[in-house]
Formats: sequence, structure tokens, C-alpha cells
Amino acid sequence: MTETVETEAGTARVTWHHAADPRLLLAVSHGAGGGIEARDLQALAAALPAHGVSVALVEQPWRVAGRKVAPAPKTLDTGWRGLWPALTRPGLPVISGGRSAGARVACRTATELGARAVLALSFPLHPPGKPEKSRADELLGAGVPTLVVQGGNDPFGRPGEFPEGGFDLVEVPFGDHSFAVPKRAPVTQEAALRTVTDAVTRWAASLG
Repeated sequence: MTETVETEAGTARVTWHHAADPRLLLAVSHGAGGGIEARDLQALAAALPAHGVSVALVEQPWRVAGRKVAPAPKTLDTGWRGLWPALTRPGLPVISGGRSAGARVACRTATELGARAVLALSFPLHPPGKPEKSRADELLGAGVPTLVVQGGNDPFGRPGEFPEGGFDLVEVPFGDHSFAVPKRAPVTQEAALRTVTDAVTRWAASLG
């Protein structure tokens, strides 16, 4: 089921994947370079409802409008805030999630919006090749239980580059920023995605 939601940043869109007897909702948005067709978002939407977690795949207004380039972080936060009433309407605790730029939005707004937890997929710890421009403060400031799922070869921050802090981190071996693995890697693409879905399923179960 798909619905549109009006926000101060424009019209957003939510695609719902309902669990039969849900106890949590994972609301997860895309990054700055793609949409909800991302392999990890689709895998989570397919896997989690069977484990009592409904999934809302969120398209930010810029994406719904057909623009190619994401707006400033402040505008992304505005769109996410505007969506929140629709996400909390089912009355479930909400895991605020996103991949890449969407993960930054989830971290920046989690406490303010009352998120139960944050799921950060491919958190962009720094721009590629610029580790001195760290965004660790956003991640460390989420203020709620946080799971980072990071590709082992992510140029925006490999797992070993992350600081110590109050979050859990799961590595997807050989994965890049989109969790793609090279054909020569000793793990298949399907296994890499299973690492993502299994980690999120276990973590969500620990949230109650």
C-alpha cells in the first residue's frame, strides 16, 4: 500500500509492508543518490514483516518530485519531521532508519521525534577520501539504541574507522556503500543481503 504525505518540504511517499501482528515499525528512507529500490531496503521490506516488524519505505519529497540531487540536510530533516505523524499513526514504536543520507537524518532527529531506535544503513562517516571530515557526532548524538550496518569496503567509512560509542555495528564483508559485493568475493550477493536482514531482525527482536 502506498500513500502520499504532505510536508513543508513537499509531497513525500510511503510504501507500507505490514506485518500480520506487528510490534514495531521500521520507517526507513533512501540515500542522496537513489530511491527505495535499493537492494537493502527491498530486502528488509521482504524479510521483516514475518518477524513482527512492519516496514514503511519512505521517499523524500525531492525524490517524489523527480529531482536528481538531494537538497540540504536541513530540508531532508524537514521532510522527515513532516512524515512522522503518518508513521506513528499505527500506534507502534517506530525505529527511525535510513541508508546513507537517510541514516544521517534518522540520527539527527531521533530524540526530538521520540524514535524507539535508529537503524543506520551505510552511515556516511565521511566523504570518500576525506576522513578528517567526520560526521561521527551525528551518529553518537542519536540518543537512542542504534544499529549501524556497514559494508566492509565502504569508501564513506569502513567499519574499523568508526569510533567507540553507544551503538552496535555489524559488518557486511566485502560490501561497498550499496552492499554490493564483487563477483570474485567469497560471499554471494544473496549472502551479503542476508547478513543485513539477519542482523536487523535480531536487533529488532532485542528492542521488544
